Amino acid sequence: MKIKLILLLSLFSVGFSAFSQKKKSNTPPNIILVMVDDMGYSDIGAYGSEISTPNIDKLAFEGIRLKEFYNNSICAPTRASLITGQYPHKAGVGYFNVNLGLPAYQGFLNKESLTFGEVLKTAGYNTFLSGKWHVGNDSLYWPNQRGFDKFYGFIGGASNFYADAKDVPVELVENNKRITLKEGEYLTNTITDKALSFIEEQQKTQKPFFLYLAYNAPHWPLQALPEDIAKYRGKFALGWDSLRTIRHKKQIELGLVDPKHAIATRDEDVPKWDAFTYDEQQLWQRKMEVYAAMLDRVDQNVGRVLAKLKELKKDENTLIVFISDNGAQGGYVPLGRKRSRNSGPIGSSGSYEYQDQSWASLSNTPFRSYKNNFHEGGISSPFIAWFPKKIKAGSIARGTGHLIDLAPTFYDFAGAKYPENYNELKTNPLAGVSLKNVLLEGTELNRELPIFWERGGNRAVRKGKWKLVSIYPEKRWELYDLDTDRGETTDLSGKNPDVVKALIAEYETWAKKNNVENYDKIKPAVQIGNGTRF
Repeated sequence: MKIKLILLLSLFSVGFSAFSQKKKSNTPPNIILVMVDDMGYSDIGAYGSEISTPNIDKLAFEGIRLKEFYNNSICAPTRASLITGQYPHKAGVGYFNVNLGLPAYQGFLNKESLTFGEVLKTAGYNTFLSGKWHVGNDSLYWPNQRGFDKFYGFIGGASNFYADAKDVPVELVENNKRITLKEGEYLTNTITDKALSFIEEQQKTQKPFFLYLAYNAPHWPLQALPEDIAKYRGKFALGWDSLRTIRHKKQIELGLVDPKHAIATRDEDVPKWDAFTYDEQQLWQRKMEVYAAMLDRVDQNVGRVLAKLKELKKDENTLIVFISDNGAQGGYVPLGRKRSRNSGPIGSSGSYEYQDQSWASLSNTPFRSYKNNFHEGGISSPFIAWFPKKIKAGSIARGTGHLIDLAPTFYDFAGAKYPENYNELKTNPLAGVSLKNVLLEGTELNRELPIFWERGGNRAVRKGKWKLVSIYPEKRWELYDLDTDRGETTDLSGKNPDVVKALIAEYETWAKKNNVENYDKIKPAVQIGNGTRF
């Protein structure tokens, strides 16, 4: 009798353990989306940089990277696509977060385009956002009104990083309440502080969570902590010419860049490093030292997030994705933004310096052009996904992804159904594809439909190996074979008129479907991104 009882207890224990393991494996994962602001394709170690980013590199080398992942080239339209899974015009942010008087250009997210917060809440998730919003200035359209349980950050496109009693206050919002950054705080750290508090507090709910961690670094103004800046003294003395070559070589070694592809042709507006005097080089170095320090601090904070997940035993059931909202910023009038009355040295509170196209050409290695442009340097982002024991460590996926793919990917992982109707409105169907199988199985991403872009008169189409691009105000279409020339050095439009004609036809069909207007008819009196910084 005793032996039978022991046997029964043993069988019960095995069955309960199997049930527990099955239940654990069926638990929807926590999801963290980390996005940095104005960071170039090559600015983290895992994509070729000399900047110290060990925590982000950990995600890359223990996870998966994409060689080709696209954004929308500028802050607000990128965030509109990211948060909703729509092309920006369909979401209402076809130009920027300003209202041009048309539904596709209203400057805030429409209600037919559901956010991460709205969809994932229906699947039982806690939803958090810490950092930058930039898709609706009016309080009617803030994060808490669009499905996020908790929000801390700033509403507009840029913010100071330091709180300085002598300077303009750093204006923030926390759960619909206007606040300011306290003196002595640094915004990158505080964004993380709030995110970690959200994760800790939700422990009580036993729900999975979604966290959108939207850092504003390394977007201007270039402001960093002194101890971080000190780490980079002299690190950029070689200048952008030599460092660009070094980064390109490392990218080839990492398997991210085909050695047969030519690096983008040198921008004629970027002076040769050797043309500067010693003192001029010292000033230029300071800009990149501060920029690197800002990214270094982001990386330190990513490390804090990883440590908190491990402490709470959530690390093995958390998917983390890391991207940038556009390429590094260049090509704009450097005095376009008014300095504060207390403007100090580069890196300090009150400094309104930005990276400038010279260093941006390094950040966007090996690609052409910058933010607000649809050549590869403006729209190419690193893409890293990390999910312990689920994603094969160190893999690099083939295929072309876009921001519109992230919403369906997250909903696929979460088991969330995107509704056809929401609050008595018919929703806009998702425009992208789920990357779940690409991430978990390493399969190649094969798209049936092209990817399209339009913003401020700039236009582009990507279909297979072909990329068609037109830059305003020239309006001439250029054609590139990205299988052999991702640096976009050789325009093939003259040799392939039938390809150009076919892609233009597909673009025009897409433009009509997404309510894209002729930019000459709608452009604002004061243009954003043409002659001014943003």
